[in-house]
Amino acid sequence: MPLKKINTVLAATFILFILWFGTGYVLSPETTAAGFGLPSIPAGDGGGFLVVKGIRDVVMALVLGILLVTGHRRALGWALLVESLAAYGDMTTVLTHHGSVATALGVHALTATLMVVNGLLLMRETRAAAAAPATPAPQPA
Repeated sequence: MPLKKINTVLAATFILFILWFGTGYVLSPETTAAGFGLPSIPAGDGGGFLVVKGIRDVVMALVLGILLVTGHRRALGWALLVESLAAYGDMTTVLTHHGSVATALGVHALTATLMVVNGLLLMRETRAAAAAPATPAPQPA
């Protein structure tokens, strides 16, 4: 399978995963929150922050999706690299608030690292395509 197709499938998978996860926080934050890794779910007005997290995830997925659909592959690579910081931030939040180490590493750090790998692969792919010599079009005799 060509690198471009693999990168497209990986990026699409991340986009759908982030969109699914974010939508869960918006529609049902109380049931989705347990999977985040924190020891307790915010109560009272603090529960609104779960919806904020969900909206953040949905918007991040939409940005990635637009870049993928419009073919801006290098920008998609950069966006994956930058957006991986949110997942590393989620990992740090779980760890600093005495949450589940397994979830912090197995969900947030793994997701962030796979986003970085996919972003770097997209960057490599677009760099290789830009460096390839242009083949002159055949001239009619």
